[in-house]
Amino acid sequence: MPGKMVVIFGASAVLWIMFAASQAFKIETSPEYRTLAQIGDSVSLTCSTTGCESPSFSWRTQIDSPLNGKVRNEGTKSILTMDPVRFENEHSYLCTATCGSGKEEKGIQVDIYSFPKDPEIHLSAPLQVGKPVTVKCLAPDVYPFDRLEMSLLKGDSLMKNQEFLEDMDKKSLETKSLEITFTPVIEDIGKVLVCRAKLHIDEINPKERETVKELQVYISPKNTAISVHPSTSLQEGDAVTMTCSSEGLPAPEILWSKKLDNGNLQLLSGNATLTLIAMRMEDSGIYVCEGINPVGRNRKEVELIVQEKPFTVDIVPGPRVTAQVGGSVVLTCAVEGCESPSFSWRTQIDSPLSGTVRSEGAMSTLTLNPVSFDHEHSYLCTVTCRQKKLEKGIQVELYSFPRDPEIEMSGPLVHGKPVTVNCTVPSVYPFDHLEIELLKGETTLMNKFFLEEMERKALETKSLEMTFIPTTEDTGKVLVCQAKLHSSEMESDPKQRQSTQTLYVNVAPKDTTILVSPSHVLVEGSPVNLTCSSDGFPAPKILWSRQLNGGELQPLSEDTTLTIISTKIEDSGIYVCEGINQAGISKNTVELIIQVSPKDIQLTVFPSESVKEGDTVIISCTCGNLPETWIILKKKAETGDTVLKSVGGAYTIRKAQLEDAGVYECESKNEVGSQLRSLTLDVKGRENNKDYFSPELLVLYCVSSLIIPAIGMIIYFARKANMKGSYSLVEAQKSKV
Repeated sequence: MPGKMVVIFGASAVLWIMFAASQAFKIETSPEYRTLAQIGDSVSLTCSTTGCESPSFSWRTQIDSPLNGKVRNEGTKSILTMDPVRFENEHSYLCTATCGSGKEEKGIQVDIYSFPKDPEIHLSAPLQVGKPVTVKCLAPDVYPFDRLEMSLLKGDSLMKNQEFLEDMDKKSLETKSLEITFTPVIEDIGKVLVCRAKLHIDEINPKERETVKELQVYISPKNTAISVHPSTSLQEGDAVTMTCSSEGLPAPEILWSKKLDNGNLQLLSGNATLTLIAMRMEDSGIYVCEGINPVGRNRKEVELIVQEKPFTVDIVPGPRVTAQVGGSVVLTCAVEGCESPSFSWRTQIDSPLSGTVRSEGAMSTLTLNPVSFDHEHSYLCTVTCRQKKLEKGIQVELYSFPRDPEIEMSGPLVHGKPVTVNCTVPSVYPFDHLEIELLKGETTLMNKFFLEEMERKALETKSLEMTFIPTTEDTGKVLVCQAKLHSSEMESDPKQRQSTQTLYVNVAPKDTTILVSPSHVLVEGSPVNLTCSSDGFPAPKILWSRQLNGGELQPLSEDTTLTIISTKIEDSGIYVCEGINQAGISKNTVELIIQVSPKDIQLTVFPSESVKEGDTVIISCTCGNLPETWIILKKKAETGDTVLKSVGGAYTIRKAQLEDAGVYECESKNEVGSQLRSLTLDVKGRENNKDYFSPELLVLYCVSSLIIPAIGMIIYFARKANMKGSYSLVEAQKSKV
């Protein structure tokens, strides 16, 4: 029993494995069931398996016809490629896949078609309003045509629709067409013809192509007309313009022709306007204008008659010409109405031409270069044509007026100061026709005509001179020197030249003023600005200087403002400002005073600070500073200070007593400040209280009595001269502390 169970169980397991394997092995195709392929294209069918590592594939048609394709196997995939697709490929293809004992098969239907190009629209003739035309719409190389539908539309309006449902005898590419006849109208211009073809091979999305053609509607030329200017009757040498117009659509092309004697047409131009110049008698005849467009032509004729014209002679610049001496002039003799004229030139008095003659065609020139006094003649041009002679004359008048006048001034223009103006016109001929006018603005200052007789032909320089007094109101006005060369015979208008000069009248500097900020009296170390202004034209230039002791000026600055940032005692002095321009100088001065507070005070005693009773003592106070300094000598005491009467800062004690001992103080002060110095005098008593006066002391005293005042006076006058200060001892004695 157990043995049977094992056998049964083993058999069941094998069956189960085989069943599971057969369930896993599958086959799939791409496309899945059906595909559409256009003839000439390439198409690929793919067969693939799942559940088998190494399947084998085979392909065949359902009716066992040739595959007409190439098979390529790649592992679990097999590909059948048909390139190009042909009618023979329209089959149901079967793919068989084998895996072990398992086999699977699946089919793909290949349907073919041909619809390679857009439809074509053909017209039997150009569209012309009112004339019927046949339109054919072609769909080339169609398969299967029994599923073809074609429509023809004009704009949005359907003209015809057709389905091609007839049986097909064989598989082949067919060209099918749709045809309709209609008569164009003018309203069709700008509309379009639409030829639309549909191939219903795919029930859901039919293949569709269409072609659009814009309607070009024509109108045959008509109402051709010709206009002629100036006339159809002409003379030899004349020009004529003929313009042709013609109506039609598209606008007709214009062709001009001339009808020959044999009746043929000689083409002349393709422009609407035909211009004929310098016409001859043989240009007479019938001229034909044709309006032509793609659907027709229309013509119009006109006859031109050209008559013989007598020749004429003209001379330029005219019967009279003015030529400048030294310049060049060309006399031109021209002929009209003669093809081959002959020319000759001469002067009326048969003097030499002194020029160059050049003749070409219907023109001859006589060039005078350079023009000189020998050329002032009447010249004659003689023309011979067809045994006829004509003569024309021209008078050459000379002049010289080569340059503008020259304006010269005798000097710069200064307000109120006379100035002479000279206006010169150089190299004039003939000067007896010269007029010079001098104007200031629009006002004539002077006018002069030079009417004296000329002794000979020569170039002369003439001038006009006048003196006037300019004022400031003349500034900006224009001085005009105008020269005119009159010649009533040569020209109605005189030759004219002029020069101008704008007047700028200078005004000498004045009202020069100086502004000192903050003051002309300053404390040493203070800043000061000296600002100068001066009126005049042109604006005066400012020059700052300092006046030295000898009266000379030391230049300092050309700025309007002179700035001293930190003043010193030596900056004191007189400062000069000058306003300067072309017309003159104006100056002003200011004195700058720099004050310094007292310093360097010295208090000395002679002979020493310790003396004996009865000695002569000189106490001297000096200040090495500016004058205008008060020096006050005092004797200090507990009961109050006593102001001493000093001379030149020196106080003399004759026969010093014991009560003269003590503290002496010197105060030096001015408006800026003050300074103090003090010393102590010691007076010792003599032995036995006897007067004692040695001979040596007597001599010393006498000398001192002379020297000390002298020294004081010298110091005083030195301070007075150099520092411009002063002592005021009178005031000092009024002070009592």
